[in-house]
Amino acid sequence: MFSNNTHKQQLHAENTTAPMLKVILQHQVPTDRAAKDDSKRGYQIKTTTQSWNPSQTAVIICDMWDAHHCYRAVQREAQMVPRMENMLNHLRSKGVTMIHAPSSCVSAYANNPARIRVASIPKSVAPAGINEWCRSIPSEEQITYPLDQSDGGEDDTPEEHAVWAEALKAKGLNPRSPWKKQHQGLTIDPTKDFISDRGEEIWNILEHKDLKNVILVGVHTNMCVLGRPFGLRQLSKNGVNVVLMRDLTDSMYNPKSWPHVSHLEGNALIISHIERHVCPTLTSDQFLGGKPFRFTPITAVP
Repeated sequence: MFSNNTHKQQLHAENTTAPMLKVILQHQVPTDRAAKDDSKRGYQIKTTTQSWNPSQTAVIICDMWDAHHCYRAVQREAQMVPRMENMLNHLRSKGVTMIHAPSSCVSAYANNPARIRVASIPKSVAPAGINEWCRSIPSEEQITYPLDQSDGGEDDTPEEHAVWAEALKAKGLNPRSPWKKQHQGLTIDPTKDFISDRGEEIWNILEHKDLKNVILVGVHTNMCVLGRPFGLRQLSKNGVNVVLMRDLTDSMYNPKSWPHVSHLEGNALIISHIERHVCPTLTSDQFLGGKPFRFTPITAVP
């Protein structure tokens, strides 16, 4: 049995010839540090180019559930899924590790090799609090959060929401928490992937496989993507080179709440907050070509 350091050296030696992933990371820096109000401080977008070894890179797919209590959230997720599936397949083919994290649904995969595989990963020394929700990190603590999400962020019309709740009930699902598995449009490769929603388990995977770079995709940006035990805050504060894929994420924000902007503008505000105070972002076109994914308007009721 070899030590963890020996294992990492072996992994590195086996993958030195792999083509590197060139990424352009976007972050924001303040132009007026004296201003105390973050909304008035002024920021400038900066980019940094990095080269990542695919074997040292992971994608965490956060809470891309098969259902949700918010009808419009479901419709936006459905729009994202084909692009996300293409991106995951592409990066998997390059040797990137896929970690599926459908929170509270992991038990549905008890017999899936991608879940069973997690148990074979040796335990490492995990950071304190890694299994806990993280509501802020020091870089955010003096900053006004850009959205009021205290109402849960549902942006359905009352009519849409009522019809959707009845449709979920008709399927035997709880309208408040109807998710059971990950979205069926996203492939879980049983020969390579991992399934976990626990911070310590995911930390063990990162350590054992020497995964230095992590891309977060999924929902919801202002809640689970930021706060989960495997989310942006936990990984950032614990020294992981973590980034958000900003075109394959969506927030829970109701335009009836402050700052009373459209849903997509609210999502953009959260992404800016992340670029300023949490971690950089990138977009899927860096791997797939073409243009970044964009949502289309939702007009139809279910």
